[in-house]
Amino acid sequence: MRALWGHLAVAGAYAIFGLNIVFCKDIANAALVSPIVLFTLRAIGASLLFWGLDLVRRRFTSAPVAEEKVSGGDLLRILAASALGLFVPQLTFLKAITISTSIDTAIMGTLSPIFTMFFAFFFVGEPITGKKAGGVALSFCAVLFLIFNSFHATPSAASPAVTAPLGWALLLLNSLSFSLYLGLFRPLINRYSVMTFMKWMFLFSLLMSLPFSMKGMLAMDWSIIPGKVAWEIGYLIFFATFVAYFLIPFGQQRIRPTLVSLYNYLQPIIATFVSIWVGLDVLTWQKVLAISLIVAGVLLVNRSRAARS
Repeated sequence: MRALWGHLAVAGAYAIFGLNIVFCKDIANAALVSPIVLFTLRAIGASLLFWGLDLVRRRFTSAPVAEEKVSGGDLLRILAASALGLFVPQLTFLKAITISTSIDTAIMGTLSPIFTMFFAFFFVGEPITGKKAGGVALSFCAVLFLIFNSFHATPSAASPAVTAPLGWALLLLNSLSFSLYLGLFRPLINRYSVMTFMKWMFLFSLLMSLPFSMKGMLAMDWSIIPGKVAWEIGYLIFFATFVAYFLIPFGQQRIRPTLVSLYNYLQPIIATFVSIWVGLDVLTWQKVLAISLIVAGVLLVNRSRAARS
């Protein structure tokens, strides 16, 4: 049951991230909020929500919960985790999506489970079994098949026909940074409750971003932001930041890093179904086949003895 809750939590988080790609691209196209300002808004919102919810949890539950103390050494480790798991991945993604196509963004995202598998092997001793490697490879090939059969880039001023070299570099850094976070910090994540861990993570990421974003935030004319963009920013802050980043460490405490990262493949699946729902795409046998192969890959990794340990 513990592992099941882990799977559900991580699946929910990456489903949220799937919609996040659509909304971030729309916000980027509006060209009203810079990537660093958008990141700071997310960090402010998530910090207030995590610290506030933790305060409510400790003071108003029927059985009062004592404040969880974090050692000075672990605060420094959480600072490093915040840089690798929040600041660098989110900022590189928000910048890359302004100069990248949706296809290239999705393709680079599918590299994360491969990086995570190797990082988990080196840092936490998670073995690379034949089933695990085969499951990752199967899902990776299925996602590439899905992407190349489902998406068609349309050149326009708002959506470039090709990804700029800087876009490729930022997307690669995004995958490497978050994969390193998943593989390196699992013991630290297991040491504290999700609430304690994430409230410090977002506070540190906020402090990291403020020196770069303060000038832009003060210079912004907030009154010109359309209601649609404001709602999308609200989704990013509450769901794609607060909810999703609550669910990921919750899942990390229950299932192995490689399996957590494998759920990254849900993002292009969600994008496909959203496209179908709004009439931009249709369900074909290629999509059904690709999704079936992705599920098979997840199951294969899950059946590996290393994933059960």
